[in-house]
Amino acid sequence: MAIHFSETELQQRRDRVCQGLEQQGKYGLLCFRQESDFYLTGYDTFGYCFFQCLLLCADGRMVLLTRAPDLRQAQHTSVIQDIRVWTDESGSNPSKQLVELLDEFGCRGKNLGIEYDAYGLTASIWRQLESEISGFCELSDASDLVTSHRVVKSDSEIEYVRRAAELADDALDAVIPLIKPGAWEGDILGAMHQAIFSGGGDYSGNEFIIGAGADALLCRYFSGRKHLAEQDQLTLEWAGAYRHYHAAMMRTVIVGEASPEHLKMHTIAVEALEACEQTLKPGIEVGKVFDTHARIADAGGLKNHRFNACGYSLGATYTPTWMDWPMLYHGNSLIAEPNMIFFMHMIFVNSENQQAMTLGHTMRVTEHGCERLSRSSLDLIVAG
Repeated sequence: MAIHFSETELQQRRDRVCQGLEQQGKYGLLCFRQESDFYLTGYDTFGYCFFQCLLLCADGRMVLLTRAPDLRQAQHTSVIQDIRVWTDESGSNPSKQLVELLDEFGCRGKNLGIEYDAYGLTASIWRQLESEISGFCELSDASDLVTSHRVVKSDSEIEYVRRAAELADDALDAVIPLIKPGAWEGDILGAMHQAIFSGGGDYSGNEFIIGAGADALLCRYFSGRKHLAEQDQLTLEWAGAYRHYHAAMMRTVIVGEASPEHLKMHTIAVEALEACEQTLKPGIEVGKVFDTHARIADAGGLKNHRFNACGYSLGATYTPTWMDWPMLYHGNSLIAEPNMIFFMHMIFVNSENQQAMTLGHTMRVTEHGCERLSRSSLDLIVAG
């Protein structure tokens, strides 16, 4: 079986969530987030793009309702014993089948938590489910219940994050020799993925970001490749992924000669990143990390060229994003704890002169501070 955690650890995770359900007076939890399913049971699939729900009762009982293609997937990758299948056919109504299942598990008239904040619970699915479950039980939002446990990683999870960070460094090492005038962006992307897949890694939760020239100011993937110019800037954001755990990195590479503005922005990016590392420690509000980033960027004259967040948590996530909760922005009062994982990114984009500079890597909160998981230098990379 392809389960990446011991049954003991998975049981301990479910026990903590069940304890939370009891404290909140909830009979059970309707899990629509694939991340929750993976965390609680090991279940690994992209089948959440269809109707799928895991019921976890406060007494520890659980049952999965899914489609036929995921029956063996669940048997192979999870500890779930009770797996029910809804049938693909004209007029099928898995929401009705779910309510019947809930009735079987004694949920009628009870208070159930539900993960409203889930890519698997589309507006269309919710409207169908709402019409079936109305009057059957009481639902309350519990989207953050499992997520709040996922944010602090276990020792086994930390091992996977460390491997993901190694793969991210491997990807950078693989492409530095390729970045030069005339290089094809497709070859650069291919080399990064090759390094990760050859190292036993996974697809990441979202596409890698690559953009040259004016596109270096963009922070999203878009379709279309081009060759690098004699004088160019190339922004890359990527993540090593191992057992679905992510370690992201970000760099803007200069092709040709670095301009004074590039050098200035890079100097400030290094100063801000290192200061953010000094800020991140147990007991602080994570929003203070962003405040440090903003203070240094603004003092360097980059207030109009920075974003309003400088990072976010990372963990085991699924498409469409590797971004996880919480984000590093002003006023975020969540208290940092050991074994939280954060991607810190310093992103400066100047639309006036069409120049960009980015720098970022993944950190682990330790007992007394934080640990940089990347081995790569923060020096500006100038190619060609």
